[in-house]
Amino acid sequence: MSNSLFRTKKVENILAEGGDDSHGGSGLKRVLTVRDLTFFGIAAILGAGSFSSLGYAVFHGGPGVVSLFIITGIACAFTALCYSEFASRIPVAGSAYTYAYASFGELFAWVIGWALIMEYSIGNIYVAYSWSDYFTSLMGKMHVHIPEYLCTSYMEAKHAVEGGSTNADELAAWNNAPVIGGLRMILDLPALVINFLITYLVYRGIKESRNFSNVMVILKIAVVALIIIVGGYLVFSHGLTPNWTPPNDEGVKSFMPNGFSGVMMAVASVFFAYIGFDAVSVLAEESKNPQRDLPRGMILSLVICTIIYILLTLVLTGAVNYRAFDGVGDPLAFIFEPQNLNVGWMQFLVAVVAVVAMTSVLLVFQMGQPRIWMSMSRDGLLPPVFQKIHPKFKTPSFATIITGLVVGVPILFTDKTFVLDFTSIATLFAFVLVCGGVLLIPRKEKLGGRFHLPYINAKIIFPLIVAGAIAFAMYLSKGYFGHMTDFSFERKTEALQKIIPAKNIDTVTVAASIEQHLVSTNDTDSAFIKLTKAVRESSTAAEKVKLAAGFISDNDPTQSRTAKISLIIFWLAMVLLALFTVIKNYSLIPLMGVSTCLYLLTGMTLSNWLWFGAWLLIGLVVYFLYGYKKSKLAG
Repeated sequence: MSNSLFRTKKVENILAEGGDDSHGGSGLKRVLTVRDLTFFGIAAILGAGSFSSLGYAVFHGGPGVVSLFIITGIACAFTALCYSEFASRIPVAGSAYTYAYASFGELFAWVIGWALIMEYSIGNIYVAYSWSDYFTSLMGKMHVHIPEYLCTSYMEAKHAVEGGSTNADELAAWNNAPVIGGLRMILDLPALVINFLITYLVYRGIKESRNFSNVMVILKIAVVALIIIVGGYLVFSHGLTPNWTPPNDEGVKSFMPNGFSGVMMAVASVFFAYIGFDAVSVLAEESKNPQRDLPRGMILSLVICTIIYILLTLVLTGAVNYRAFDGVGDPLAFIFEPQNLNVGWMQFLVAVVAVVAMTSVLLVFQMGQPRIWMSMSRDGLLPPVFQKIHPKFKTPSFATIITGLVVGVPILFTDKTFVLDFTSIATLFAFVLVCGGVLLIPRKEKLGGRFHLPYINAKIIFPLIVAGAIAFAMYLSKGYFGHMTDFSFERKTEALQKIIPAKNIDTVTVAASIEQHLVSTNDTDSAFIKLTKAVRESSTAAEKVKLAAGFISDNDPTQSRTAKISLIIFWLAMVLLALFTVIKNYSLIPLMGVSTCLYLLTGMTLSNWLWFGAWLLIGLVVYFLYGYKKSKLAG
């Protein structure tokens, strides 16, 4: 049984089943050009990341988050080249799922297919919520008021009340909602409506989706360019460039005021801005010349969007101090508000375009998911109905409807925080396997008109890169690896954490316990020394407790331990990859793709890993109950 779990599909069989015929009678319509594919890529990348999660990234990383966009862009570039190599060999729908089937085998293919549901469907729930926020805001600017209980998710309102939130809209949604049978009628109606409309558009056909997407992308790029030009001009004309080197907590001006660790805290939100460029590969069977145009579409859209994100980040952090972006969900409109750059017409224009931008993201993701399910169904891992093609519209009709339900139903009982934990980690995991898959497939002869990934023997280069990276890390931070394996700081922080929640003890007693704990630790760590001094100099017990609570919040022991364990695994993986490269003569580009994506995974939190693990466990149960037995490779 163990061997059969890793049974692979031959490329020629995948091509035969995928309808590679340009005008296959019952297949998908081949109508997309390189321009269309590039626009679809931009539509997916330049959306919720720039108009929503960019504010979160800037708040944590400051102006230095630009470096994270560069790192992420490089990681995605290596990955895009690996996707392109697969796309030139296997020009069918299915994306990373199909590529994994040809290289790693069925079990890994299923895991990737299951993980991509998190990227496309679950990710689209977050985008739908963000779309609703901007749409509601736009309606408000046009003096059209939508009741709060009809544009807020139930869980967000519930959590706001339970957590003592001061968010007026969420509290109003809870307090003003009609009650039926003891249940408050709170739902995000705009999110549900846009999901229905996008599902209908994708159901109708690829041409309609293409034309709609291209118009939105042109409008979006034009306005984003205007934001960069107007915002950039005002940053220089108002003398706001010192915002690029804001003071940190010690008063030292720095491009990375929270250090590189603060920058890495923004990994999930920055990478969320990039998820979707791989959605272009899902459209292989609808491309006129996939073996030439898919690679071009992915790489062009990636380069364009990376440049745009870097410029947007510089404009945001120049216009307003990075600390002001705490909790800001509409950062591009925020910088033009009266208290900032004070350009009213730009604020309104951004609100309009944000709705357009996230509509295009919804469209691309909603197109991607049905085509992955269609590929999985062809292999017998899902019921045959998922590969049903509509006789008139030539779209995977049933899979499209199910995608609409998978996105729409959870809107009724989830919230943005819950959904965001699902997305980036699954995509990075898929990217690692795609790059790793290129290492396992045999090199091919170069053919005219097709993309060909250059082979660069990394036998010497990659081990030197790993050795150089280790030396550089030790140079930048003395005791880097010793600190990584030392968990005493986390244990001492946890001990302090246990003192704070004592609700039945008065503040004076808690403060005394904090001081006693800090003295007894006799710690040489600079952070604890600084805290001890601040607590001793505080005049009130309440202030002492507040300082300790803030220290714990900034140094969450659980997340710190997760980061250290992730880094330990990363460096061990790098050493092993270097050793295998010496033996196997691996190619440099896919190795760099694996390495950079693995490094980005070290920035994921414990909750990211827990949700991802739970989702994969459910997927494995489904696979062994149905897919393993029904697979076309079974028996």
